[in-house]
Amino acid sequence: MPIVRSKICGITRVEDALVAAEAGADAIGLVFYPKSPRAVSIAQARAIISALPPFITTVGLFVNASRCELFETLDAVPLDVLQFHGDETPADCEGFHRPWFKALRVKPGEDIRLLADRYSGASALLLDTYVAGTPGGTGEVFDWSLIPSDLSKPLILAGGLTCQNIQQALAQVQPYAVDVSGGVELSKGIKDADNVRKFVQLVRAAM
Repeated sequence: MPIVRSKICGITRVEDALVAAEAGADAIGLVFYPKSPRAVSIAQARAIISALPPFITTVGLFVNASRCELFETLDAVPLDVLQFHGDETPADCEGFHRPWFKALRVKPGEDIRLLADRYSGASALLLDTYVAGTPGGTGEVFDWSLIPSDLSKPLILAGGLTCQNIQQALAQVQPYAVDVSGGVELSKGIKDADNVRKFVQLVRAAM
């Protein structure tokens, strides 16, 4: 199996970011969506990023943010990649001088291939679980058999991943990367260091 990357999302504390980095995670996710229990302020995000060692990718998650809000955040926080997790159109995602990927919430009947082609400027697609009224972080798994095997973009798998199901997910889906948040938490926004280490270890062992 090719190398699978891992992202620990919903980081709110410096100590959790350092655990993720030390465990070997490739990226951390910072949530800039005020309604999320895992949301961070500009000051929190700056403190977390400044504490990270080199070569850890920082991903900013946004949900239907205005262009003004996005540019203000990017002026204040040195993010590497943008993750659009709302109803953004392809045009909404462009023009920020950063690589970006689009999160799609999977439900039966969704034409994932068509959506992948629509977001042609994305560097990857993140597939998450569809729950009405909730943009992400639901902790629920979707039906992986709905994922086409011939997507035009690298696939980041999210949605209810845990130390208990990650090996099955990797074997069945064979994604480019995996994204975990609630599955390695003690409570919303507070990571369980042992579970973070174990999750990343299981992903790396699948290489």
